[in-house]
Amino acid sequence: MKQETISDISNIIGKPEGEKLEYKSVLPPARTLGQIICAFANSAGGIIVLGVTERNGKMIVHGLSEDFRANSILHKALDLLSPKPNINYNYYLHQEKRVYVIQVEASSDLVTIEGKIYQRKGSVNVLNNPNEINITNTYIGISSLFIELNNYQNSCSGSMSKFIDHYKSLLNIVSDLDQILYPEQPSIATTNNEGKILMRILFSSCADNFETYLSDLLYEIYLAKPETLKSDQQVSIKEVLNCSDIQEFIDYIAKKKLSKLQRGSVKGFISENNQIRDLKSITDQEQNEIEKILQIRHLYAHKNGVVDEKFLQYFQGEFSINQQHELSLDKFLEHIKYLLMIVRKIDNSAINKYNLATI
Repeated sequence: MKQETISDISNIIGKPEGEKLEYKSVLPPARTLGQIICAFANSAGGIIVLGVTERNGKMIVHGLSEDFRANSILHKALDLLSPKPNINYNYYLHQEKRVYVIQVEASSDLVTIEGKIYQRKGSVNVLNNPNEINITNTYIGISSLFIELNNYQNSCSGSMSKFIDHYKSLLNIVSDLDQILYPEQPSIATTNNEGKILMRILFSSCADNFETYLSDLLYEIYLAKPETLKSDQQVSIKEVLNCSDIQEFIDYIAKKKLSKLQRGSVKGFISENNQIRDLKSITDQEQNEIEKILQIRHLYAHKNGVVDEKFLQYFQGEFSINQQHELSLDKFLEHIKYLLMIVRKIDNSAINKYNLATI
């Protein structure tokens, strides 16, 4: 049955979040918004109000910035859904602030987003077909990390949820290749040439995923606080015209800012990005450890794992020039855990500072 058009927004704002109502203080990325719509569509339908926060039973109306138009993000979210559910959406003025309301109808067909099924359980959206690994028949180091990833995926940003999904996929691959990646034991690097190459690919993907998270997080921050995009950095008219919309432009700027990080300069990246720098969530020692992890990735991606002089600057006394760098499974998992810890710290700080939407 089609939902009635909202005639008075004040009849909605003030009610507690529940099975058919969810508030978000800021405009979330398309993926996050799509997951919420998917959950409502697969349940009894519901209403999403953007620009409002519920804290301890009290409603705080922030309103949405006029710098971004929610319609474009909503349509990108709908493009991720199959089939597309029936919705109504519009801006409303409440307490002299603009809020954005999306009404989602219950769907007679199962709606998926990127192949995943979400449903509404009380006031939360639940993944109904999680991509689990068989934790009873695999190395304890893998299974315990997988459980940790699941725990961290509660109440995180959409960027961190995507980051965790990628690591889960890596663990799924690793768990099925024990005879190639760790034929003797997890603490010993494989001597299998195919295993060595695969470990380098997996580790490079692990480090690349950290950079992707930062790029995605910058985009979330820009959506929540568009004014943070303003800087003294100059861009050409050609760069602007080459982008089809604001999301593509922001993605371009974020990736441009990541150039220092891709060369292993974490400190350079943080110093030039006040959105991350102002969080003050990473210590100098942690930045040094991240740079070492990225240098291993650089060695694998560009030097075929052969130690050079630049690498020795980060690992003094640990390796010799022209030595083949090898990585055991235990060391691989240790690096994943470290980046996960760093991402969790950044994510918690960003959510609190910028009021980011959480999953």
